[in-house]
Amino acid sequence: MTDRHHLLVHGGTFAAVGDRGDISGYRGGSAPDGMFVQDARHLSRWQLTVDGAVPDTLTPVADGDTARCVLVPRGGRNEPPAYTLFREQAVGDASFVESLRVTSNRPVPTTVRLAVTADADFTDQFELRSDHRTYTKAGAVRSRQSLGHGVEFSYRRGEWRSVTTVTADPQPDTVEETGTGARRLVWTLDLEPHGTAELVLRVMARPHGDRRALRVPRSPAALKEQLLAREGRFMEGVALPAGWPELSAACTRGLADLAALQVPAKGPDGEELRVPAAGAPWFLTLLGRDALLTSLFALPYRPRLAAATLPALAATQATDAGASEVAQPGKIVHEVRHGELAHFGQVPYGRYYGSVDATPLFLVLLGAYTEQTGDTGPARRLEPHARAAVGWMLDHGGLTSRGYLVYRADQGGLANQNWKDSPGAICSAEGTRPGGPVTAAGAQGYAYDALRRTAWLARTLWQDGTYADLLEQAAGDLRDRFQRDFWMPEHSFPALALDGRGEKVDALASDAGHLLWSGLLDKEYGEQVGRRLLEPDFFSGWGVRTLAAGQPAYHPLSYHRGSVWPHDNALIALGLARYGLHDEARTIARGLVDAASATGHRLPEVLAGYGRDTHPEPVPYPHACVRESRSASAPLALLTAVGGA
Repeated sequence: MTDRHHLLVHGGTFAAVGDRGDISGYRGGSAPDGMFVQDARHLSRWQLTVDGAVPDTLTPVADGDTARCVLVPRGGRNEPPAYTLFREQAVGDASFVESLRVTSNRPVPTTVRLAVTADADFTDQFELRSDHRTYTKAGAVRSRQSLGHGVEFSYRRGEWRSVTTVTADPQPDTVEETGTGARRLVWTLDLEPHGTAELVLRVMARPHGDRRALRVPRSPAALKEQLLAREGRFMEGVALPAGWPELSAACTRGLADLAALQVPAKGPDGEELRVPAAGAPWFLTLLGRDALLTSLFALPYRPRLAAATLPALAATQATDAGASEVAQPGKIVHEVRHGELAHFGQVPYGRYYGSVDATPLFLVLLGAYTEQTGDTGPARRLEPHARAAVGWMLDHGGLTSRGYLVYRADQGGLANQNWKDSPGAICSAEGTRPGGPVTAAGAQGYAYDALRRTAWLARTLWQDGTYADLLEQAAGDLRDRFQRDFWMPEHSFPALALDGRGEKVDALASDAGHLLWSGLLDKEYGEQVGRRLLEPDFFSGWGVRTLAAGQPAYHPLSYHRGSVWPHDNALIALGLARYGLHDEARTIARGLVDAASATGHRLPEVLAGYGRDTHPEPVPYPHACVRESRSASAPLALLTAVGGA
């Protein structure tokens, strides 16, 4: 495919369209193609033809909240276009709307035959990824039904039901079969001299189990008004730094993205919530670690995210053990999926618990929210959930038996279960992977902070001094053990992890900065680590690399072995400020803000690790999420770390 993809996002719905506004039905690859709701593709083909031909692109779709393009019929220099087509598209909640305006350029009446070919294959998102997996779907049936004003596509597999309805105003003259399952909506438009005709097409998705009474907005403009209103409400009252306009712009862009990335969830009592999704396109769903870090970054400015994330994760907290889901009592969920394959157990991600760090981060957020807002309601309501989370850390997590939080590779899911969760992310400086259970450094910092904050809640709110003493003792012991077992004197730096034999995994990695954020290191060690992270092999000029350059394992285009992650750097900046290294924190903030300024003030999920000294523009990572909640909230964390300096 030569067409670029442009992503439109609204809550739990996204659409990826090409430069002409078309959807081709492409399968596989790093970028999706279609309109997706709850992990299923509800619009797999959406192609415009005029007089039987694909029009040429005069102005391609540009990035924005709506997709706009200008098209003309094919011709040459000596054959001016007979008409011009102005196309605008937007997504809403389980909906997609297009307005199509055709304007004649001739002084005489003109007839135009316009057609939109539509289809819905209801393919699960996991079938479209580039991992070459296939899934059996016995008994699945797709059907199409022509309506007077459009067409309805439906899908059935056992109890699973999904529907996509396409309607048009004015209604099409005919709805044609194509021989492929798609349907072609056709209009014959008679235009007056220099006259204009306009069509509005609306797509409504009905995912399985969704019984909400939804209405498709009347036009893309109406949808854009809704989104702008939501963004305005979300950003209202946030004080941004006037003295650093680039940081202010990054915060504004990030807040707008966070407003669009909120997806529905339910609390422990079934209450309706909206929580930050991890990112679009592939992760427009609740991921525990991502939602927790996003809520922590935004906490001083938008505590409502934390107030929704905490009960949503409490509602999905594991109560029983489950091998395929890596579930254990008290564990906080890593990923929640709503698609067909998850429903039938063909992928383990319906509720998947393959994360060693979501559980301590849940406790960190609960304590931080209570401390910063003074709102004790969530901490009182979620006390049983918090105690269960602590119980998981001490028992199944490994703190009592092994002295640390430990994870084992999950053959059906994730090999690594810390934030660097790609298969080779945890490695030695030479690139070898550790054997046996893995003890990742960053997760120990989160556990330390979680124990301390929960001890404070127990002492001040739950009136349980004995429990508080136990947690404080556990935190102190963890700190002492960590500095003994992880510190590498020859590098004046902590190891990335311990392997199954307790040997140090000696790669020099950015995870050390997370230890500053959590306060796990003594002041002397913390200052050494903080300064080391700003040396040239670590700091690219745009941010701290996940792995220091010069090590055999380093690769600037690896997902976790040398790339630059904005949220990783935001945690590092907060940690540097905590240890009094304010100049270093400002250096990281300036690098990230400059990177954002080069990309429309939006920070991507991840950047390549190439240095700014040889690459004066940030190099994108090829498979990054276009919008990612942790990166969207990272400028807010920088604002907390350095203010407007």
